[in-house]
Amino acid sequence: MHLFRPTEIDGSSTLPLFTERVPCGFPSPAQDYVEDRLNLNMLLIAHPGATYFIKVSDESVTGAGIGDGDLLVVDRSLPARHGDIVVAAVAGEFTVKELRTHPDLQWFPHNNNYSPITFQNAEELEIFGVVTFSVKSHK
Repeated sequence: MHLFRPTEIDGSSTLPLFTERVPCGFPSPAQDYVEDRLNLNMLLIAHPGATYFIKVSDESVTGAGIGDGDLLVVDRSLPARHGDIVVAAVAGEFTVKELRTHPDLQWFPHNNNYSPITFQNAEELEIFGVVTFSVKSHK
């Protein structure tokens, strides 16, 4: 698997964006007009040369809303901060977890079946990017 693949943004690929928000409760009358056009690449990718996509293959961060098979948008240009969900290598293995920097440097799962990992120094954890969006399939 090639982890870092350049992202190309095609500015002409737009989809309709409707003005009305859709409630999750009872249905309301639909609006018959489109407010604007939306390019998902422009919405999801702030730094095209530093962005890549990766699919999740376990359930260690389900409590953060990220599940098995979800597609993550990862930005390598952003500094990783306390509370960010990041892609990193721990002992040579790629994984996705929440980064906690205080009181200790910790790799925190969002699933009770996994234990947090506390690091003695930052060199034990190689960060490959900050997760900026997750894309779910509902089928």
